[in-house]
Amino acid sequence: MKSVKRTTLLALIVFFLASLALNLYLYTLSQNYYLQLNGLRLDPLGLVYSARNPPPAETERPLAVFFGDSRAFQWPDPATEAFTFHNLGLGSQTTEQIALRYDLQIPALQPDILIVQMGINDLKTIPLYPDLKARIIQRCKENLTEIVNKATSAGTTVILTTIFPLGEIPLERRFVWSDDVALAIDEVNQFLYTLEASNVIVLDTSSILAGENGLVQKPFSFDFLHLNTAGYEALNTALLPLLTSLQD
Repeated sequence: MKSVKRTTLLALIVFFLASLALNLYLYTLSQNYYLQLNGLRLDPLGLVYSARNPPPAETERPLAVFFGDSRAFQWPDPATEAFTFHNLGLGSQTTEQIALRYDLQIPALQPDILIVQMGINDLKTIPLYPDLKARIIQRCKENLTEIVNKATSAGTTVILTTIFPLGEIPLERRFVWSDDVALAIDEVNQFLYTLEASNVIVLDTSSILAGENGLVQKPFSFDFLHLNTAGYEALNTALLPLLTSLQD
């Protein structure tokens, strides 16, 4: 009888601690979303944040700019002194926001190369707005096209990196997730190849990052949307020769 009471008490303690941990996690998550929402209202294009990353000093080396969302922001410079690199990635931004930022940030820099990684923050909203799926995908394509056209018209070579494949979807996100996201990623990535030209190059990130199941390989995954250091090292192994070839 005592052992049953002891077991019951232990189970209640475990349940209480688990409930406490879950509530703390949910509180932290909601607080972060609340801060993010209000920050977006104050600075919808993230220009105040971008100002913390001043443009590089002028050099004789060609300038390569990373442009896009958090995946671009987290992309480290390739190990070469042949280029000057500048990063204008901003976390959580959609292609709508990034396209609006273009005229405010890119022309003044006059980059030789623009390395683009964007689109996931548009497409991951499809499960929330299933009736808008076609429009979300179409606007993603249109914004990417607009950026490519503006950059190439200014004499910039564009490296379009395909939208990274997804990692394994965590349990807490499966309730607001859909297989349509992966299908939309494939559709937009296929569209990127229609933009290829002598000054527009598509870098296939899936062939570098994904395993046989189509998901990001675990050694490259930080979470289901982002890469770790090893993932970016693998990308830079492919990016560096591409950059070098553009100097010839």
